Amino acid sequence: MPAADDLALYIHWPFCLKKCPYCDFNSHVRDSVDAAAWQSALLADLAHEHALTQGRRVGSIFFGGGTPSLMPPVLAGALIDEAARLWGLAPDCEITLEANPTSYEARKFADFRAAGVNRVSLGVQSLHDDALAFLGREHSAAEAVKALENAQGLFGRVTFDLIYARPGQTAKEWEAELRRALAFGTEHLSLYQLTIEPGTGFAGAVARGRLTPMDADEAADLFVQTQDQTAAAGLPAYEISNHAKPGAQSHHNLTYWRYRDYAGIGPGAHGRRCGTATVRHKKPEAFLRRVAENGHGIAEERALGREEALSEALLMGLRLAEGVDLAALARRFATMPDALIDAGRADFYADLGFVTRAGDHLTITPQGMPLLDALLAELVAADLCTA
Repeated sequence: MPAADDLALYIHWPFCLKKCPYCDFNSHVRDSVDAAAWQSALLADLAHEHALTQGRRVGSIFFGGGTPSLMPPVLAGALIDEAARLWGLAPDCEITLEANPTSYEARKFADFRAAGVNRVSLGVQSLHDDALAFLGREHSAAEAVKALENAQGLFGRVTFDLIYARPGQTAKEWEAELRRALAFGTEHLSLYQLTIEPGTGFAGAVARGRLTPMDADEAADLFVQTQDQTAAAGLPAYEISNHAKPGAQSHHNLTYWRYRDYAGIGPGAHGRRCGTATVRHKKPEAFLRRVAENGHGIAEERALGREEALSEALLMGLRLAEGVDLAALARRFATMPDALIDAGRADFYADLGFVTRAGDHLTITPQGMPLLDALLAELVAADLCTA
């Protein structure tokens, strides 16, 4: 696992073969991509972040997107090698590549492994062809299974995503699909409920009356079913949508949810390092232009106030099954544990079984996780919520 002072590195590749109707990520479709220009720009952006974080060690690298498996493996290798040269990598540095399981991308897995990637996150999304068509995916269920088996033979660590709570999906159907997914034996799964995000194709379909999302109560029941089923299989939730065998949690995820520093490079990438929040230019062409002009792609950079950072750290930490050590968080931000939460509301929800508090350690229970957003609004101290 990464040390508390290790820096995480997020690298965003913004290109996809097509835009999925549920996706609100910073992804773009282009007829062609100049790989050499992108390698030069991303290396320059990387160097800029290093100049501001010297003396740190990189504990994890995460290639996200977009579809990073569309990039040339040699480009990924160049970025990994440069990160190692600039910062140095932790001995157990986790290097993750998000990948789609099309046959074209699966053929590149061996080259990504040779480039230094040691963990793959596959965007399987469903094991049924009809669901994949509904979700706008480019691969079939058979391709997904083949890509998964290929990845398991090449990489030390493999995870994949599934989307559930789809319109019309029954509890029995999801139980069978999840049982099949668990049978592949991966150490990690990311299981996301389908949400309708503003500006997506699905949001437009809902507005036109062409799509009816699953009822919220039905979706909540599927969430509980998911937690029970994964826990029984030895992959309990360590964050609201992420499940892993003990010790197999994503290093990048833990860095983010524990509110540790990460440098974000590439179009639209967010970062948080040394008390400063950064955001890169989103549009690929704008990013390239700004790097050429300024030596980096930063669009916004601002110092985080203590109350804002403390509120974010608390909100993020309570998403984790491990909960939050209020005393440690208070020491980190030079305050008192009692200033972090509304003790009366914490006691009230503890009596209902939604939270547990043991001394200065606060945890949302599995029963409370479906109500997480509502609980956070009441548990976090009022002056922090308005920071």
